[in-house]
Amino acid sequence: MISHEHQYQYNFSEKHKDEMYNIQTRERKAATIVAVLRDHLKSGIRSSSVIDIGCSTGIITNLLSFHVNKIVGIDIDETAIDFAKKNHLRNNLTFKTSDAMHICYPDNNFDIAICAHIYEHVPDASILMSEIYRVLKPGGICYFAAGNRLNIIEAHYQLPFLSIIPKRFAHFYLRLTNKGTHYYEKHLTHRGLKKLTRDFEIIDYTGKIIENPIFFHAEYMIKNRSLKAIIARKIVKYAYFLCPGYIWLLRKKE
Repeated sequence: MISHEHQYQYNFSEKHKDEMYNIQTRERKAATIVAVLRDHLKSGIRSSSVIDIGCSTGIITNLLSFHVNKIVGIDIDETAIDFAKKNHLRNNLTFKTSDAMHICYPDNNFDIAICAHIYEHVPDASILMSEIYRVLKPGGICYFAAGNRLNIIEAHYQLPFLSIIPKRFAHFYLRLTNKGTHYYEKHLTHRGLKKLTRDFEIIDYTGKIIENPIFFHAEYMIKNRSLKAIIARKIVKYAYFLCPGYIWLLRKKE
């Protein structure tokens, strides 16, 4: 029998409704994605073909569709994809139920891939990244937002040290706090993320966003000139491996 930690997280949107169906939260994340991509791709993203991997309810995908030529959102969550198909209707927008480890598109097909807090949810993140590399055109960009395993408060369940402790204890921790039965997420440390993305050129936007959250529409994450911002800048400068999360652009080598 396959252990739970190696399985997919089906129906994720139903278990995390407050996040996946929250329009305001998703709008904020979409604005940051667009700001980062526009800052890097000086010529703009209007002509780009995009794939949003792990799109869930499609709220972010729909918002991105106003800025690009065409975009497809994929997810294994059939309930979320059904919602997306019924509620987001634009000519340049498509949704498909598809496995992120076996993306149903040919090689060298997209200018941009979005992979925002997805790697920890799939059974094998290395296969996910190889698929992203495969479907991107040479020189293509992946917007990669990733949580750090060395995060005091785990992002999905808001429990201290959940991602740091061994899995068998994490499962028990979730049951003890009535927040679930199995901890599926498999977060990596900074070193692990570097290894995971080694086939790409990494263009790091973490520090840039912390330095200028207003420009990158990221004040929902970190308020400009706040104590949190001051501490975050120190961490980026002196202890980067302890950042709670990272935002990188991953460029497929030509």
